[in-house]
Amino acid sequence: MPYYDDDGNELDPASVPMPQMCLMCDKKDIPEEEVLCTLNRLDQLNEPAFKCGAFVSLYGALIDDIIE
Repeated sequence: MPYYDDDGNELDPASVPMPQMCLMCDKKDIPEEEVLCTLNRLDQLNEPAFKCGAFVSLYGALIDDIIE
């Protein structure tokens, strides 16, 4: 599925680095969440800190040192 920016340029989600928070998210391997997660990462590509309101830790309680 192609992704495009506001100017119509195609974006490659594989070229967007995966934030540490995403690697520790329980939703990481759920196919139904893939599009929303990818759009969130693409939207915050040039932001200094990554934020995700849908984050669910693999380890239960949230880990404060990865959440900004």
